[in-house]
Amino acid sequence: MTIPEVGCPSTDHEIGSSFRSGLILLVPVLLAFAGCMVGPNYQRPKVSVSPSFGETGDPRLSAESTNYRDWWKAFNDPVLDRLIARAYRDNLTLQQAGVRVLQARAQLGIAVGEIFPQSQQAVGSVQYNRTSDRASSAAFFKGGGGIEYWQSTIGAQASWELDFWGRIRRGIQSADASLLATLADYDNTLVTLTADVANTYIALRTAEERIRIAQENIDIQQQTLQIVEARFKYGTVTQLDVEQARTVLLNTQATLPTLETQRRQARDALSVLLGMPPNDLGDLLDRPSAIPVSPPQIIVGIPADLLRRRPDIRSAELQAVAQSAQIGVAKADLLPAFSLIGNLVLLSTDLGTFRLSDMFRWGSRQVQIGPSVQWNILNYGQITNNVRVQDANFQQLLLAYQRSVLSAQQDVEDNLAAFLRSQDRADLLAKSVTSSRAAVDLAVLQYREGVTDFTTVLTTQQTLLSQQDNLASTLGNISTSLVGVYRALGGG
Repeated sequence: MTIPEVGCPSTDHEIGSSFRSGLILLVPVLLAFAGCMVGPNYQRPKVSVSPSFGETGDPRLSAESTNYRDWWKAFNDPVLDRLIARAYRDNLTLQQAGVRVLQARAQLGIAVGEIFPQSQQAVGSVQYNRTSDRASSAAFFKGGGGIEYWQSTIGAQASWELDFWGRIRRGIQSADASLLATLADYDNTLVTLTADVANTYIALRTAEERIRIAQENIDIQQQTLQIVEARFKYGTVTQLDVEQARTVLLNTQATLPTLETQRRQARDALSVLLGMPPNDLGDLLDRPSAIPVSPPQIIVGIPADLLRRRPDIRSAELQAVAQSAQIGVAKADLLPAFSLIGNLVLLSTDLGTFRLSDMFRWGSRQVQIGPSVQWNILNYGQITNNVRVQDANFQQLLLAYQRSVLSAQQDVEDNLAAFLRSQDRADLLAKSVTSSRAAVDLAVLQYREGVTDFTTVLTTQQTLLSQQDNLASTLGNISTSLVGVYRALGGG
């Protein structure tokens, strides 16, 4: 339902008087409704947060609060520092997240723009006319006398919705929360990117260490095979000993292709994370290096810190905030929408010759200004169902936020357990490697003295290789678990 426009008086005095009177009546109405916004105001739901993490009693953990922005520097690895700095600069996924922030900022600008006149249009035309002094058109074309004149029109039209019920302001709230959620998503992309670079780098160094261990054992096993072959020539050992030694050597050599593949895959993955083609990492990786070592103690804080530190939790809540405002936008459609509409047109008519200056004569103006109301009362059922849809979406996002808080705590607990238990396992494996190395030396000595058979030598060598390889893998697991802890804590 639309109320027709109301024409205004033409004289300056009448226009000014009527306009001032209209403002006097309009201002109190606007002030009365300025603070009115339909729909719910967001209230943060209760979330279940433990007072401390389950592993906090371990001396290797500290419950102090700290800034995890540069957590990877705890590894004290300059190469890792350079890789992460390069990823921050060139990673394509991070750039995509940045573009999404710009998009959300533009969406906020669109929402804010609705506060101002929504429909603005400039109009203008120039028309040439010639009329005959005779009634028939035939006489006109035979050259009868007539009148020539020009008609010009220039003006502007505008429409401004008055935000009585807060529909526009709720839309701005929603767009603002969406922008903040997108910024949180950008931060979460940083967290994920940092963890991915660190994990991939650790995988690369772990593969290099396992290759080094395999090559070291291959050298030992080749020496053993040469000794056995020499003794076979002198008839002191059988062909069985030679073949057993060769089998052990070949089995160890067979592990190299798999390890080389793992190393190459890690390098290629790093290249993608750094936004560059494969094979371009030579200046960043230098030569093979040791697996990054974790510090003796790490700071984990308390679970409540996750609510402000983890960007995915912030994003989940901000999405709920944005959707809460959308309920108000939907509810505003149940009420009438009030607008101010106005036209200002300058009309001129020139006989004979057209003069451009005549188009802008203030005395030829026509002004119209008045209110308009629109109310979708016949669509009440559809609008009500839309309100229910928006509310259901809001409830889902609230539950998603609460679930994200619980998942974050689980994430930290799981990674802490993996970190601590991997350290425990590494301590035991280190002792096992020491014992295995001593067993190899004793077995070789006793074999040379004829006290034990060659099978014992091979068994101890295989055990040493297995334990060394397990230790290298576990050291890598310690570092990747620590990366998981920092990622779960929202570092990056």
